[in-house]
Amino acid sequence: MTSPHSIILSAFADEVGFKKTAVEQLTALAAMGLQYYSPRFIDVTGSGETKHIMTLSEAELKTLKELHAAYGIHVTSIGSPIGKVKLIDKDDGTHNRYVPFADYLAKDVQTAIDRATFLETKLIRGFSFYQPRGDDPTKYLPQAIEQIGRITERCAAAGVVYGLEVEANLIGQNGRLLGEIARQVNSPHMVLIFDGGNLSSQNLNVVECFAEYEAMRPYLGWLHIKDYQVDPGLPWTGVVEEERLRNFVPAHLGDSGHERILRDLRQHLPELNASMQKLGAPGVFLELEPHMKGGGQFGGFSGPDGLGVACRSLCSLLDYVQIDYELRTFEHIRQARGF
Repeated sequence: MTSPHSIILSAFADEVGFKKTAVEQLTALAAMGLQYYSPRFIDVTGSGETKHIMTLSEAELKTLKELHAAYGIHVTSIGSPIGKVKLIDKDDGTHNRYVPFADYLAKDVQTAIDRATFLETKLIRGFSFYQPRGDDPTKYLPQAIEQIGRITERCAAAGVVYGLEVEANLIGQNGRLLGEIARQVNSPHMVLIFDGGNLSSQNLNVVECFAEYEAMRPYLGWLHIKDYQVDPGLPWTGVVEEERLRNFVPAHLGDSGHERILRDLRQHLPELNASMQKLGAPGVFLELEPHMKGGGQFGGFSGPDGLGVACRSLCSLLDYVQIDYELRTFEHIRQARGF
């Protein structure tokens, strides 16, 4: 990075893909000028079978790593679903699964750590567990904090960082709850991931979204960039249903208030960059996950055109608030050619 007021652009490239092949995803990233992404759903070999990054075979991981080198792409984080399981084994009418925590820690969490190590990233994206639907999430904070703390300890032992994303329907569904989790876990190896669209889709306005961001800021690690226009015709029931997830828009058009958030972020970037670099990451990432053509519980779709629109929107906004970023230039091509 060229200045302490720089960020690194990244994306969930599976949002571009109709078939989600690795070649499709990496080609789109390179064409947009990006050098980082978080792998999630991917068809490494072009066989027609899309897998999650957590279920790829050793051979597929090796092939993916070779493709990264060929395309000049690096991994931001492992786009894992860790923490998107029930905290307790209770039938609440959802299809969310429950896994005994000891098994979850030994298998799923360890798999995410192994993927991060192999693909040479220090970051793992994760979540804060589902409380029984309809229950007050604060009732479940002690157990969630204990389990997230144990996940963090395992990550720290491996030299990686657990990033906890704010998202509806989970215990950490807002910035205040996530901030309390981070305060009590109290580890540099657990940071928070802000996502404005995951807040405004809960019918929060610009002022409310900024307040949630402020609650997360002392523990912030990186940001996902998506935005959402609140539909006044959809009454808020306290739960984000799938039909709500159709109003995502570029970062300058929604109700998350990205301009105000990014202006504030700029003031804190020098210390945030220093903190993340101390943990082994290259800096603070702004990661596109825009859901331009729709979203859901475990991912979204933008198409190559939608991701391109979202990227240009974000770059324009960054220019406006004077945050530096880097896209590929001819110098990158010259270096790749050995000049």
